[in-house]
Amino acid sequence: MGILISAARMKKYIYLKITALLSIVTPIIIYIWTKTTVGELIRKQHEPSVFCPWMISEQTITPLKNTKHLLVSAYMDQRLGGFDLRIIGIFKRDLVDALYCSFCCAGFLSETTPSIILPHPDHFGFPYGTMDVLCQIPDNCDATYVTLLTAPSTVTTSEQLWIPIRNKKTSKKEENELDFTVCISTLFGNYNNVLQFAQTLEIYRLLGVNRVVIYNSSCGPELGRLLNGYSQEGFVEMVPWPIDQYLNPSRGWNFKEHGGDLQYFGQIVTLNECIYRSMERSRYVLLNDIDEIIMPYLHDNLNSMMDMLQSHYPNVAEFLIESHVFPNKYFEPSRKFHLHRWSNVPGINILEHIYREDPDSNYHPYKMIVQPR
Repeated sequence: MGILISAARMKKYIYLKITALLSIVTPIIIYIWTKTTVGELIRKQHEPSVFCPWMISEQTITPLKNTKHLLVSAYMDQRLGGFDLRIIGIFKRDLVDALYCSFCCAGFLSETTPSIILPHPDHFGFPYGTMDVLCQIPDNCDATYVTLLTAPSTVTTSEQLWIPIRNKKTSKKEENELDFTVCISTLFGNYNNVLQFAQTLEIYRLLGVNRVVIYNSSCGPELGRLLNGYSQEGFVEMVPWPIDQYLNPSRGWNFKEHGGDLQYFGQIVTLNECIYRSMERSRYVLLNDIDEIIMPYLHDNLNSMMDMLQSHYPNVAEFLIESHVFPNKYFEPSRKFHLHRWSNVPGINILEHIYREDPDSNYHPYKMIVQPR
């Protein structure tokens, strides 16, 4: 019994000693931990860190703080001396003031650099138009993200949205991955011409096209399912284009007739964006609408056609393709392409319409094949 009492007293004695020691050590531990944590937070804001931008935009359309402008994408572009970067945007044309580029340099913020703003001449009188912003990246800056500011500053608030810089240098193998990319401007108005869309995509595949890029504001449910299948396969690249969340886009090209903020749901913006999107991964880019097919008539495919054209015109980087209309009110007389299994597919069967109209002598539109680099 005496041994048990001694053990209990010893246990109580050890407990009191540990408690006293902890009362001294704990504040020191808390102080050290607090100081380290706060210090880490401060250093992360001023020292190089992989988390340089506080807010990175993952959208295809990004509002620019303190302006009426919208940013679409940023691409490396060193073809013009003194500049390294091209930002594609949608600007309010009567409110274009000086802008300054700020970069995230692989973890730290750069000083701002002045920009040059280049408005595209084709705006058709709409209040908003396509504009390019050219920036110079500071020395010793491995830029990964960029944003624009309305005043020169070395401090960027946490509310600023940053966009990633694309088309940074890649290997030669990646640059030559694709021969042909087709850029389709915008789908809108719940477009649901499924049969014509499928036929056009398959004809382009037969002609040697590797990828079709589509900017989608809205499409019908059946077409959505079709495009989802092509996207999973990798033949179609769908780019979300929610322009109607920011502006009142026009359904036509003539401001006096159609009204709105921006021509044809931003057709000029998306086609320009697609050229830069394809610059480092496609030899040629075809720019047209989904109801048009660039069809060679002396060659079996587009590769053979372009090899011939480039051999004759080695220094030409833009080829204009003459447009012709095939009206859908006239049908191929034998009806051999009027297939019963397509009868329930919404849309126009383009194989049934083989009669070509003579071009209008007063207005003859063209489409383009370009070398994007």
